[in-house]
Amino acid sequence: MRAALLDEPGEDIAQALQDGWLPIREVARQTGVNAVTLRAWERRYGLIVPQRTPKGHRLFSAEHVQRIHTILTWLNRGVPVSQVKGLIDSAQAIPDAVENEWHTLRQNLVQAISELTERRVDDAFNQAMALYPPRTLCEQLLLPLLQELEQRWQGQFGAQMERVFFLSWLRSKFGARIYHNNRQLHGAPLLLVNQSDLPLEPHLWISAWLASSADCPVEVFDWPLPVGELALAVEHLRPRAVLLYSSKALQLSTFAKLLGGISCPKLIVGPTVCIHQAELAVLTHDIPELLVAEEPLSAHQLLIQRGLL
Repeated sequence: MRAALLDEPGEDIAQALQDGWLPIREVARQTGVNAVTLRAWERRYGLIVPQRTPKGHRLFSAEHVQRIHTILTWLNRGVPVSQVKGLIDSAQAIPDAVENEWHTLRQNLVQAISELTERRVDDAFNQAMALYPPRTLCEQLLLPLLQELEQRWQGQFGAQMERVFFLSWLRSKFGARIYHNNRQLHGAPLLLVNQSDLPLEPHLWISAWLASSADCPVEVFDWPLPVGELALAVEHLRPRAVLLYSSKALQLSTFAKLLGGISCPKLIVGPTVCIHQAELAVLTHDIPELLVAEEPLSAHQLLIQRGLL
């Protein structure tokens, strides 16, 4: 690569790309870290310092991409982004005690949810979304937060009020982002169906958001479809795959009929996988391209492995 190229005023960015530099959109594709987050890492923490063209376009080298993967390794170990630069630059091992900013953020969110202050919930989550990739945010914040909230809501006065408030916010938040992404994306969508007949299934919307964040068009049906109508929806939408989410037991006697005529990959996700573990093991042999995953992250990884994201 010719770093000197970037100092020459008026040099076309195309020449830099020919010399091996990568634009931010390509780095986002290779690493799964979106452009907004990459800019935030540069601006707030100096984690990544790309080269710039005379017109200010960011260009990244292979070494930058490798550093981003190193950053993700630390983040996936639970290290807050504010501490990563010092650990990388000093080549430290995993510290004995990491200041748990995730715990603090979760507690702040729990407090805001208990007080029904939507703006505080939204502001805290927006800040986290700007700093962390979706998978890290899901693993370190959303799933632990939902687990903590479910424990909090066991038999507590006002629990249903808090539950409806937060899950309504979450569905609206992710629904808006999915809608915005869908307007910019093309190709076959991923069809997600709430198969549990429970309203506001948060893990369904987390699964949809993870797929949408991977530049996959998404269609969400937040209510079960009758036998026959799922096949009709597939005929109209021609999805790359169908994800059925349920936190309850399924009527497996009608399950094969429900999936009849659907030739694309089918993925069963949620606690229902544990409930019907033995039966689903048999069905995965009897129904072509039927896959199972217990929670959104494993479902997301399975879709990636199958080349569906």
